[in-house]
Amino acid sequence: MTRTSTASAPTPAAVSWDDLVAAALLGTERRTPPVAVRPGQDAPSALLDAAALSTVRRRAGLRPAPARPGPAPAPEDPRPPLPPAARSRLAMLLADRSAPGRSGPRSAPDLAELLPQWLALANQHGYRAPDALLPTLLDAARARTDLRPDALTLGGPRALWLARLNPDWKFALRGGPPGRGTAPASESGGGVADDADVRRQWEEGLFAERVSLLARTRHRDPAAGLALLGGTWSAERAEDRLMFLDSLRDDLVPSDEPFLEQALSDRSRNVRATAAELLAALPGSAFAARMAERSAACVSLSPDGGQITVDAPAQCDSGMQRDGVVPKPPSGRGERSWWLSQLVEATPLSCWSEWFGGLDADRIVALPVADGWKGDLHAAWCRAAVRQRSAEWSRALLGSPGAPPAAAGEPAPAVWRDPAKLLSALPPEERAQWVADFIASHGLSDAFRLLGVCAVPWAEPLGGAVVDALDIARDAGSYPWSFSGIMGLAERCLDPAQADRLEVLTALPDEPEGAAPGAGGYWSEAFQRLVGTLRLRAAMRSELAGG
Repeated sequence: MTRTSTASAPTPAAVSWDDLVAAALLGTERRTPPVAVRPGQDAPSALLDAAALSTVRRRAGLRPAPARPGPAPAPEDPRPPLPPAARSRLAMLLADRSAPGRSGPRSAPDLAELLPQWLALANQHGYRAPDALLPTLLDAARARTDLRPDALTLGGPRALWLARLNPDWKFALRGGPPGRGTAPASESGGGVADDADVRRQWEEGLFAERVSLLARTRHRDPAAGLALLGGTWSAERAEDRLMFLDSLRDDLVPSDEPFLEQALSDRSRNVRATAAELLAALPGSAFAARMAERSAACVSLSPDGGQITVDAPAQCDSGMQRDGVVPKPPSGRGERSWWLSQLVEATPLSCWSEWFGGLDADRIVALPVADGWKGDLHAAWCRAAVRQRSAEWSRALLGSPGAPPAAAGEPAPAVWRDPAKLLSALPPEERAQWVADFIASHGLSDAFRLLGVCAVPWAEPLGGAVVDALDIARDAGSYPWSFSGIMGLAERCLDPAQADRLEVLTALPDEPEGAAPGAGGYWSEAFQRLVGTLRLRAAMRSELAGG
């Protein structure tokens, strides 16, 4: 029987639309079309004829559906509207909302990179997005995940209302930011919703709304927020439990301890690990005391007080595992060092001074560590300092910004020290000063991550240190493209007041012998773009201030 035989072909009425579509997608050479082929007709033509007939039949048999009710009116947003100039600026930035990258002259500011900063500034002023720009704003946030928190905050309750009507914007319903922009209507006027209203929103709201509600309630009343979460905890999905638990981090209080202790027995490993991390941030918790007892049995000061001795755990018992110690180390890591690190990083840092005869953090960090355990011990202290937000220990572990990268015979600091994370525990002014001194001593090559944790705009002397280092690199004829990341950060983070000082650097420099080809022109364009961007940022600030 040939492919086009009609002996067993079904009648047109018996063929389903799905069968026709499947045959069309696969092709008649790969699947025999489920239709009758007339003499002189090929299979593709027969398939198309059958599809046309089926379409007419389906349309003719379609009954009018009753009209669905229209959507509820958009909620009110009482926040003030943008000033006219700032509204025009937002429209311009959204019109150039493509992914970061320059389509115009290399000396022109990158508008796509200015949009996140504009959104953050607008939210600081408490403005709401213009209704007419909400669809474009949601499209921009859909394309760029980095815009979503600030875009949804600016969009407020009306952005969420729109997102329910368009599946393209469903991302807004999954992860809306906490805060003023997504407050429910009952709270939008500045009041506090009653307990019944909060409970109803918690039980019936979308996930993003619940995350936002939990964060607001916790910020206002930590106990009430915890009670809200506890009421539905056992019924939540594991991934939702993890997100809700992590949201407790910013407003963590000692009264959270019983709930977190229960979470140590959760069936999800990630939930258990997060609960252990949060308990470690409560130095007075029973969990911290248990970890401290284990650490004290492993790390001690030698009898003469001259060095630290380490006797890492020989096994990971059930109690340690219940407290979140992961028994299996990552590839390339020894079991005992892995267990020790987890114990030390969960131990309150105040214990070490008590155990080591009242020594402060600087003197403890300076002590030699026997038998090559320094890297593991200091790495664990670094993680503890960041977790417990200890400026004293972060400062001691960072050391001097002018110190050489590694002392003779010592392991490289990168093995145990992460300066960027340690800096985050210092006050902003001290952070900026440390990075400025680091740049003055070591240049910009290793400063990119350090600059990323400094407050924006960069405070002096940090801004001046960056400009001076770029000027030195320019005069030296250094390979210019290796500094493109720093230049991008400078465009976003330098104080706009630096624009006038930088104007002189926009001139085309004389290229020294041995300079990278075209380096002078690149530096000139880069500084032109930097100056233009700083002045545009100054204009954005003025517009948002109503100037």
